[in-house]
Amino acid sequence: MDNQVRLTAAELAEVSGAYINASLSAHVLAYFLAIVEDEDIKSVLQEGYTLSQSHMEKLQTVLQQNNQPIPAGFTKDDINLDAPRLYTDNYFLQYALQMGYLGMYSCTSAVSLTVQKDIYRLFSEGIRLFNQLHEKATDIALYKGLYLRPPIVPTPNQKDIVKKQSFLTGWFGERRPLTLLEITNLYSNMKRNQLGIATLTGYSQVAKNKDVKAYINRGIDIAKKHADIFASILKEENVPSPMGSDAMVTASANIAPFSDRLMMFHVTEMITLGITFYGMSISTNIRRDLAAKYTRLSGEIALYSEDGVNIMIENEWLEEPPRMVDREELANTDRKGNGYI
Repeated sequence: MDNQVRLTAAELAEVSGAYINASLSAHVLAYFLAIVEDEDIKSVLQEGYTLSQSHMEKLQTVLQQNNQPIPAGFTKDDINLDAPRLYTDNYFLQYALQMGYLGMYSCTSAVSLTVQKDIYRLFSEGIRLFNQLHEKATDIALYKGLYLRPPIVPTPNQKDIVKKQSFLTGWFGERRPLTLLEITNLYSNMKRNQLGIATLTGYSQVAKNKDVKAYINRGIDIAKKHADIFASILKEENVPSPMGSDAMVTASANIAPFSDRLMMFHVTEMITLGITFYGMSISTNIRRDLAAKYTRLSGEIALYSEDGVNIMIENEWLEEPPRMVDREELANTDRKGNGYI
């Protein structure tokens, strides 16, 4: 161990973050497995659960081998397997689809930042396994008619070259038609918001803490507004939009399957991903009005995220991520842990 190369800041951040996310997924999927009825959907949930557990164990081994603390993550105290059904089987399937997609995205990002071979291979294998999960969930969704396909739109029969600066505009006058990448971003962001609405709607029914409940209800309003904005832009171009998500939540459940702490963490994670994908949309959209909308919406959910972090801090639910040592604190502390001042 004395000759072992220390983890880089990026590696430690990726491993610790992936551990917490795997811990979240494992416990959420355990509840889903306890109440799912459709056998096909159950099989993909089981695959996701096994993947999360295995991934978490491998990440824990990496941390232990490098003398790093294991994040607290989530435990059996954060779930109630006896809670009644809060979501439909279709929601479980959409969750598995999103889990596969986000798992591939996260592992790909981790691979690009990793130097040590064992960690590189761990996340490379993660890409393969999350891809396998996503493929299975997609096949089941297609078979059951539950897959929301991206829109099919008419396109020109020949290539052309942009000749005018007006290609960038979108504020006044005639707007050019959306590019296919712009349509894809709008559609994907709307679909993610609709799944978020379903998730938050369920959480709002069972949250115990009044501040958490109010915060989640505020998130539903924001997500609906964002989804409506994206839908209105697509509607202007006569592009079909995915259907709403309210049908994924049951109306009768009022016993929480998850702790308020888990639900708050999940909400703040969804916000972080939302900002990430809005940023990617800004970088790949050419029309200025779209970039401005994404920028404004990103600012709105960033402020919402900060309020959520404050709630977590007040309730002592926020686990501090790996950080650099406080050199000023070290300078004022002797080797026995006694402060000089």
